[in-house]
Amino acid sequence: MFFALIGILTGVVIGLMLPYTYNTAYSLYISVAILACLDSVFGGIKANLENKFDTSIFISGFFGNAVLAAFLAYIGDRLGVPLYYAAIFTFGGRLFENFASIRRIILYKNKSKNKG
Repeated sequence: MFFALIGILTGVVIGLMLPYTYNTAYSLYISVAILACLDSVFGGIKANLENKFDTSIFISGFFGNAVLAAFLAYIGDRLGVPLYYAAIFTFGGRLFENFASIRRIILYKNKSKNKG
């Protein structure tokens, strides 16, 4: 947990010191990739709470999902078909499922602590 907080703080400091802007033409690809990354982060939190976390699975899912989602958006853009909807529905749905599971796990653990 300590290393995660250090990583978050380091990322915030770097983000504030080195602000990065991108062309608005890429906003669709970046937003879908960010959604995919958030899905991986929430999946990693859920796996950690279930004591099933594996770093290699997390890293490969984090980058793999982001690249796949951005690629789907790009191909769909080139074909004139909104394929990014597939990524939005898939990753968005999983994001909410993972959040619900995280909430249940935390509430269950807190309830167990209060009983015992």
